[in-house]
Amino acid sequence: MSKLHVKKGDLVQVIAGKNKGAKGRVIATQPGDERVVVEGVNMITKHGKETHQGPRGAKTGGVQTMEGPIHVSNVKKLKDDKPADKKADEKKADETGEDS
Repeated sequence: MSKLHVKKGDLVQVIAGKNKGAKGRVIATQPGDERVVVEGVNMITKHGKETHQGPRGAKTGGVQTMEGPIHVSNVKKLKDDKPADKKADEKKADETGEDS
């Protein structure tokens, strides 16, 4: 098992495969398989059967579209637009001596 260069919430771009050039956020990581799930990339369809079992009653069936995992070597981490650390901004304001 190796360490991945991206983590959940990172902005990435797909650099290889059928979705090359697509950008999105990492939804989930699978370090054991070296795979990541990226928002809006590698969309797959799953067919579900309606069941009446389970603790909350009926489960609805039908076709669901969801993201599938892709290999971590096919994504490149991008710079994020949002500030990295909000606490650092608050601390800087406190050092100036301004009253809130």
